[in-house]
Amino acid sequence: MDAEQMTALVLATEDEDPLAGLDAAVRLRREMERVEAVLVRRARNQGSTWAEIAGVLGVSKQAIHKKYGGRGLFRSQE
Repeated sequence: MDAEQMTALVLATEDEDPLAGLDAAVRLRREMERVEAVLVRRARNQGSTWAEIAGVLGVSKQAIHKKYGGRGLFRSQE
């Protein structure tokens, strides 16, 4: 998703129709989850520890490892 599409979704959250706003919020959340996963993978590939990633995200090391460590994306680095 490019910046223009993200901007359109952000603006759509303020739609007069709350269901349209909720739909936009759901789509934004999905995109942000995807972006977070990509960045976590990138950080791990560049040598960042689970603790460092967790600190940036404001969660425990266990929480971030549980969320991303079991996906098979990082098995070679555990």
